[in-house]
Amino acid sequence: MTRILTLIFIFIISHPLIYPCTNLIVGKAASADGSVICTYNCDGYGFAGFLTLIPAADHAKGDQRAITDWLSGKTLGYIDEPSHTYQVIGHINEKQVCIVETTFDGRLELVNPKGLLDYDTMIKLGLQRASTAREAICVMTDLVAQYGYNSSGETITVCDKNEAWIMEIIGKGPGVKGAVWVAMRVPDDCICAHANLSRIRQFPLNDKDNCLYSKDVIRFARERGYFNGKDTDFSFREAYCPIDFENVRYADARVWSFYRHHFNTSEIDKYLPYINGDFDVCDHLPLFLKPDKPVSVRDIQADMRDHYEGTQLDMTADMSAGPWGMPVRPMPMTFTTNDGHHYFVERPIATQKSAFTLVAQLRNWMPDYVGGVMYFNLDDAAMVAYVPVYCCTNKVPDAFRRDNNNYHEFSEKSAFWMNNFVANMVYPRYSVIMPDLLEAQSELEDFYSRQVTIDETKVSTLTADEAVAYLTSRTDHYTRCMMERWNQLARLIIVKHNDQVMLESADGRIKPGGKLSYPGYRPQFYEQIGRDTGLRYEMKEYIERNER
Repeated sequence: MTRILTLIFIFIISHPLIYPCTNLIVGKAASADGSVICTYNCDGYGFAGFLTLIPAADHAKGDQRAITDWLSGKTLGYIDEPSHTYQVIGHINEKQVCIVETTFDGRLELVNPKGLLDYDTMIKLGLQRASTAREAICVMTDLVAQYGYNSSGETITVCDKNEAWIMEIIGKGPGVKGAVWVAMRVPDDCICAHANLSRIRQFPLNDKDNCLYSKDVIRFARERGYFNGKDTDFSFREAYCPIDFENVRYADARVWSFYRHHFNTSEIDKYLPYINGDFDVCDHLPLFLKPDKPVSVRDIQADMRDHYEGTQLDMTADMSAGPWGMPVRPMPMTFTTNDGHHYFVERPIATQKSAFTLVAQLRNWMPDYVGGVMYFNLDDAAMVAYVPVYCCTNKVPDAFRRDNNNYHEFSEKSAFWMNNFVANMVYPRYSVIMPDLLEAQSELEDFYSRQVTIDETKVSTLTADEAVAYLTSRTDHYTRCMMERWNQLARLIIVKHNDQVMLESADGRIKPGGKLSYPGYRPQFYEQIGRDTGLRYEMKEYIERNER
């Protein structure tokens, strides 16, 4: 194993990829209340998150939509509009369809720069044009076939109030229109996840109820020399996204940790050789897993905050966590010591570089306008409170608006900057200050949980138009509550933890006449100081006293 990891580390330093984004998926029979649940941590440095709103619209025959490059804003071309498009807020539409993604790259020689649609545009078009998950898959793949696809490999979660699907897609190379793809329905009683590595291996070739795929997905792999076996043995992952230690440890380790939360840990830990790069022992995780007990929205919110706590990969446990057990690691993800040893840092589900995070709940026993809820916020999932955003919301709350969330300019009106302001006070003294954040986080999310139930009862007495207006106002109210509570939290932290001591508090406020305490470093860090410095800091009086 040591020899394997040494070779792996040498490979890693020449491929310092970041690997952003995580999706978790729960089928309706696996959830605690019968809802379909999916999630998205949208991760990457250099941009602030925000919430987009695309209103519903009717279109005349011949109307076209401009397709623009999302980085430069340059118009790349035009596509025909359908007669009607649905409202979309963030990654959920008014029909309770939610589409999210993670990038696996795969074979980069298959990127077609001349394709018109990137993955983000493809997803938005799917949300605007589809009323079910299955329809969205057809819409997206038909558009790619017609107009071309210019992104690298993507794993896409496509959910509605009845079904959850995982779809994988990759282009056909420069100048070749279309893409090869496969989509599998997540069994209703199962959970699934993906995090920047292709997850679909073999798939059923004659089960249209549960598996859809491009007609040339196998033939194209043969033509390119990626596969030469029987059709029934074909693996999408092996053909289009060969594994190595880097993409497994940075990607599938997150899936492994998620599975540990909801299944017998000793069984899931049998896959540790795979996570550690020993592919001769094991070379994949299960695509789907039936959880030991039903999974709730609150469970999934907690899963999105995972740093491998309690596992062999626990980011709070060793010396790299510093004196206060911080699970956050600075970039880059690899480093070399002065004596020439090469190392990497873990990549958990929760990360400081998140632009936004969401947990979508889709419920088939309610009208769409209230059945679809996207619990949403900007920045690191571990450091924020999830705010309910109803899928019918037709006005973006101020704190989530794009113009209030500028990556290069702090604003007190920005949820991204308010959350980062607090998070970056917590990170350096994590074990001491994090309890204050967790108190505020739980307080808000308990409040939201109670209020959403009240909202559901309230809208049952309203007309559809009245319900939309009411739920839009509730989304705005919940966002303002979050901003106010986080402002209070920031002020508490600076007073309570000023100059690295701790002032007594209760219920999120400093206690009048409260006592000072001195938390200091974690015990294991003091032990390490002793080991590293020998007698340098040892009290001489103590030594002399003990010698006598």
